[in-house]
Amino acid sequence: MTLLILSGLALARLLLHLFANVNYGFHRDELAVWGDARHLAWGYVAYPPLTPWLAHITMVLFGDSLSAFRVPAALAQSIAMLLAGLIARELGGRRMAQMFAALAVASAPLSMLMGSMLMYTSIDYLWVVLLAWALLRIANGGDARWWLGVGLAIGLGMMTRYTMVFWVAGVVAGVLATPLREHLRSPWLWAGVAASLLLFLPNAWWQWQHDFIYLDFARHLHERDVRIGRTDGFLLGQLKVGASPFTLPLWIAGLAWLAFAKAAVRWRVLAWMYVVPLLLFLLVRGRDYYVAPGYPMLLAAGAVALEAAIERMRARMRPRTARFSYAGAGVVLACALGTTALVSLPLAPIGSEGWRISRRAHDNFAEQIGWPELTAEVARIYAALPADERARTAIFANNYGEAGAIDRYGPKYGLPSAIGTVNSYWARGPGEPSPLTVIVLGDDAEGIRHTPAICTLAGQVHIPHAVENEESGHPDIFICRDFQVPISELWPSIPSFG
Repeated sequence: MTLLILSGLALARLLLHLFANVNYGFHRDELAVWGDARHLAWGYVAYPPLTPWLAHITMVLFGDSLSAFRVPAALAQSIAMLLAGLIARELGGRRMAQMFAALAVASAPLSMLMGSMLMYTSIDYLWVVLLAWALLRIANGGDARWWLGVGLAIGLGMMTRYTMVFWVAGVVAGVLATPLREHLRSPWLWAGVAASLLLFLPNAWWQWQHDFIYLDFARHLHERDVRIGRTDGFLLGQLKVGASPFTLPLWIAGLAWLAFAKAAVRWRVLAWMYVVPLLLFLLVRGRDYYVAPGYPMLLAAGAVALEAAIERMRARMRPRTARFSYAGAGVVLACALGTTALVSLPLAPIGSEGWRISRRAHDNFAEQIGWPELTAEVARIYAALPADERARTAIFANNYGEAGAIDRYGPKYGLPSAIGTVNSYWARGPGEPSPLTVIVLGDDAEGIRHTPAICTLAGQVHIPHAVENEESGHPDIFICRDFQVPISELWPSIPSFG
């Protein structure tokens, strides 16, 4: 019966996302995934291949709509919510703890936000939660073949986001430091290791063939993030990003219980699985949300500890206090869910107070506005060109959001596919034959003057509702002609990274 309730909660969340996810538009990062989904490969400059593959499958099955595109993200976060309840069950929690765990994960700001957008972060979250659940199955004396499940979670995680290696470090430390080390003699543990390596092998081969280009990408972005302060406040961010501030006592209690309670010795691997990545990300100056996938297991542990504490009150002949505690916890959880929904779901009309509140919390919704308008302005400029010039005209995008927008919205205007040197767009080249005229997006007067061509201002992008985002910072669109050398010769030997 409890599993049915948990499934119902997960289904309700999935339906909520399907309802809400039709609002606003594609995020710039989603447009990058959308563009890569049209060019399936075993790897991409910015990430492993699984997320674009899922996007491709979704578009084939359900069509190329915004809501359909986001189905994998909504499904992944809903399943993670269900697994949190199952983790609580593996930790000895009864119905109330399992429900609290599931709802606490739903109230986590990053989880709710990632259920609303398809990025690798949306899918990566699920594999870490699945990994934790599979480890608990083994720790509770389950079939040793569950190590294959561990290997599956790690392999899928590596095919989604390379930060899975940090969680693997936590698992290794946890196995060595807990009774799970007895499984080092089990062939199933090593079969799980082999399974994870086999799953990751195609992408590892792709990286080898491309000189491990992701390392250059990661180094560039990390240096940028440190330079502009995105890695500041890492520890403070743990109080508000991975879990709601309302549930802060819950996950802290869960971590303390896993780390120190005698009753939780066999489950202590989860404490290691959280603490080791936390320290590693702190050491390398990662961003605060990198640790977010580790909070569902802590929230589940906290829910179990809370349930046990309340039941002890009841056993001591204080049933009224126990009922009050359950009610109080429920009110706090309701506040967490309501606040998270307001901030993290794309529901509020643009310009409303709800929009302004979410805008102060993050910029993700602002980056979903203006892409159709950008494409329409490019189409106006393109249509004004003589027909013979249009035949040799390319649209150059300086960032992947612009490139993805042209590819997504441009076909109805008859626009050619975008070209660009950012990330995987670079590998697709400038096209053949080399264009003679280029419409340039994402540049400014200072930057365009270094182009070896005659460039003139042709138009500007106007973001609806005066929303300020990355595109509003460089609204000019240029036309460049009379290149001094062919564009194919100007094409860089390595991509730009973004």
